[in-house]
Amino acid sequence: MEWRISKNPFGMLEVEMDKGETITAEPGALVYMQGDVDVKTSAKIREQGFLSRLKTAMLGRESFFLNDYIARGRCMLGFAGSMIGDIEAVEVKDSYIVQGGSYMASIGGISLDTKFQGFVKGIFGTELFMLKVDGSGTIFVNSYGSLFRKDLKNGERMVIDNYNLVAMNASAEYRVTKIGGIKTFILGGEGLGVEVNGPATVYLQSRNMMELKGELTRLLELDKYVQKGSQPQPQSQPQFDIGLGRERRDWDTPRI
Repeated sequence: MEWRISKNPFGMLEVEMDKGETITAEPGALVYMQGDVDVKTSAKIREQGFLSRLKTAMLGRESFFLNDYIARGRCMLGFAGSMIGDIEAVEVKDSYIVQGGSYMASIGGISLDTKFQGFVKGIFGTELFMLKVDGSGTIFVNSYGSLFRKDLKNGERMVIDNYNLVAMNASAEYRVTKIGGIKTFILGGEGLGVEVNGPATVYLQSRNMMELKGELTRLLELDKYVQKGSQPQPQSQPQFDIGLGRERRDWDTPRI
């Protein structure tokens, strides 16, 4: 199997497979298929039971099912994420914690489960859940904005905003912390963050989905307010076409 990621940040994962090879991906991630490919929809966690799969889907904000793409011969497939940002390959040899919604596809012996918010000390915010990725293989994650990898050495420390954290190795030592003082916490737009102590591998995204959500909500509420408050006005004055600088007329009326 060979794969490449092209043209980030609006990129696509392209995978070339030989007969018998398989890639697993989120429904909707497929862009194209070329060649002879079997597509099978299966539960995300085949090794675990129904309740575990349901827990992953509900709390991790991932689909209850994944698609397995199995090559019946030489073939090529293209995949893209749902967010406008980079696609990155993360090599997993033990366990990773991955932001729900960032998982796009995986190859190798990968299984997924939820990291309950209480289990991860509540550090990821009330609207953000994480997936635990176990096994050995490669996962492909999609970020909102640019994706950066940071490798912390022993004794190094980093504080990260909750919603900018995409993934980190599960063995990393971390704790919840407040970003800034109380005045900053209330007025400055910052809040709780994650303090990670090395050794650790951390993946960060440059943009924050909750900020986008907040801005869209503000604009939608403003639009509703404007529509509710505006009333049709009688048109006693001549109407003008923008940029024409003259009265609108009945152009179909014959002129002499």
